[in-house]
Amino acid sequence: MILTNIESVPGMNIIAQYGLVAGSTVRAKDAIRDFGAGLKNMVGGELKSYTDLLIEAREEATRRMEAEARALGANAIINVRFATSAVTVGAAEVYVYGTAVKVVMKG
Repeated sequence: MILTNIESVPGMNIIAQYGLVAGSTVRAKDAIRDFGAGLKNMVGGELKSYTDLLIEAREEATRRMEAEARALGANAIINVRFATSAVTVGAAEVYVYGTAVKVVMKG
């Protein structure tokens, strides 16, 4: 699956558009990560456990979006965007969306 945040795939022609596809996941922090993050917050620096949590969430949401696109017959998703929002205290949603298309090589 080709993913791009631009409106086309360089070197390819779009021959079909299937519309908006999306994937999301809601993740909650756990007590161990929260404790470690609290300590790190006091001294400053990257909250590595939360960085890893968000990376995992983006990957899962992306896999779900790709599955939706494949089910439609797409082989690429253009205009891919990510959004993150707080759902409740200690939990956040990662949402990814784009336009599912079918592309072929130019020529």
